Amino acid sequence: MIRQAIIPLAGLGTRLLPLTSVYAKELLPINGKVGLEYILEECVEAGIKEIIFIISKKKQIIKKYFYNDIFYKKIIKKKKDKRIISEYKKILKYKKMIKFVYQNNPRGTGDAVLKTKNLIKDNFFMMLLPDDLIIKKNCSKDMIHIHKKNKCSVMASMKVNKKNVKRWGIYSKKSNINKSNFYINDVIEKPDVKSAPSNNAVIGRYILPKKIFLKLENQKKGKGGEIHITDSIKRLLEDGEKFIGHNFKGKYLDCGTIEGYIKSSMEISKL
Repeated sequence: MIRQAIIPLAGLGTRLLPLTSVYAKELLPINGKVGLEYILEECVEAGIKEIIFIISKKKQIIKKYFYNDIFYKKIIKKKKDKRIISEYKKILKYKKMIKFVYQNNPRGTGDAVLKTKNLIKDNFFMMLLPDDLIIKKNCSKDMIHIHKKNKCSVMASMKVNKKNVKRWGIYSKKSNINKSNFYINDVIEKPDVKSAPSNNAVIGRYILPKKIFLKLENQKKGKGGEIHITDSIKRLLEDGEKFIGHNFKGKYLDCGTIEGYIKSSMEISKL
C-alpha cells in the first residue's frame, strides 16, 4: 500500500522569472487555483494519507500558505463569506496531511529525496514533481494499481521529440508488458541525441523503494553538479531491482516554463 508521497519544492523556479522573483512558483494560480493544489488533489484521490513537502528557507511562503489561520479567522469573522470558509476548510484538511523537511542548498532532486529518509515508513513511497501536471486521468492512482499488482517500483513515461531528449531522464526498455507498461532496462539523465537509448522520457511521477536511500547516501554528483534521483535508480536497476515504466493516459502539462505555464492555464480552463 502506498500511503506516503513526497513533493520536492525547494527549487527557485528561475525558468518562471520574473513571476517567481518574490513568489513560489507552486503557488502561482492556474485557472483560479494554485498549481500545487492540483498535485494535492491527485494525491488524495489516489489514496495517499501523508504528504511530505521538501522546501527551503527561501520557500517559507509555502508553509505560510497552509498555516495562515489568524488571517482566515479574522476575514471569516468579519465577512462570513461562504467561498472563503470553504477554501479555508480545504486548506485545513490538507494541513493535517502535510509534513515539512528542508533542503536549503539546491543540490538536486536526489538530495531532496534523501532529506525525507527518516519520515518514510513503508517499503515504497510516491514522489510527484510539481512542474508536471497530468490532467484528465489520475496518473498516481493508475501507478499505485500497477504497483499493487506487480509489487515493484513504477515510473511515469511519455514519448518526447528526439531533438529534446537532453531535457529529460530517458529510459531504455527491457521488454513490453502491454501497450501501457514496460519493464525498464536502464535510465539515463539528460542524454544527448546521439546517446539517447529511446525517446521514452521520465515524467514527474515515481513509486520508489525505500532502499533507494542506501544509494542516495553514497551518490556522487552528476550532470550540472547535482545529485540526480535517476542516477540512484540506475544503480538499483544494475542490482536487479524491478522497475516498470507506465505510459500514462492523461494529458501532460509542463508548468515549469512561462510558455508552459500559460498553456497549462488555457488547457485547464477548457475542462
